[in-house]
Amino acid sequence: MSGHSKWSTIKRKKGAIDAKRGKIFTKIIKEITLAARLGGGDPEGNPRLRQAIMAAKDENMPKENIERAIKKGIGGDEGAAAFEEVTYEGYGPGGVAVLVEVMTDNRNRTVAEIRHIFSKHGGNLGENGCVSWMFEKKGTILVDKKAVSEDELMELALEAGADDVRDEENEYEVITSPAAFEAVRKAIESRGLPVVSARIGMVPQTTVRIGEDKAAQMLKMMEKFEDNDDVQNVYANFDIPDEIMEKLS
Repeated sequence: MSGHSKWSTIKRKKGAIDAKRGKIFTKIIKEITLAARLGGGDPEGNPRLRQAIMAAKDENMPKENIERAIKKGIGGDEGAAAFEEVTYEGYGPGGVAVLVEVMTDNRNRTVAEIRHIFSKHGGNLGENGCVSWMFEKKGTILVDKKAVSEDELMELALEAGADDVRDEENEYEVITSPAAFEAVRKAIESRGLPVVSARIGMVPQTTVRIGEDKAAQMLKMMEKFEDNDDVQNVYANFDIPDEIMEKLS
């Protein structure tokens, strides 16, 4: 299983706890607010907002929370205007490439926190462009293996415009271009297949395999990034053998 897929699995297990703490809702609300401010409040004409609303619904966010965030964005609220998006790049233990996407109202505070997390967990903050070339933006749709055969899903997904279907531990991972993401998701859902998660994000083109000592550090680093209020998304190209992953998680 590839590193980003493994981390997605851990995040879903951790998600119930984060939801209780309100962390997931907070991150999605910030994304909805900024998307509405930048591209308007109509999701039909604002793909970024449409994706953010889809993510909110996947997390069962109440409709009124979504509407409030949109109004905050299109209303020119000072809180929305204060946020800026920054992507930090660096290296984790064992030379793992790490991308950290943040939304912050205080860049100095955030960069200090990001640098601290890197250094405390065996990594270092790098220069812009040092690792971003190792990733590409892709849509990933996870479908429960119990619901469909690989051949059936492959035929359905590729016909709808997907790039690939990968066999992961408990799910099939459908990979799409950002442009084809919504069409592929709709095709899967229209067949009555349950979508475990669906996101557009950065997918590593190559991976770095790490052993148990580095893996423990890497997973702790990922957790600390995810727990940071300014971090929206974190991506890494680690690959951890399944037996080590099971031991650590």
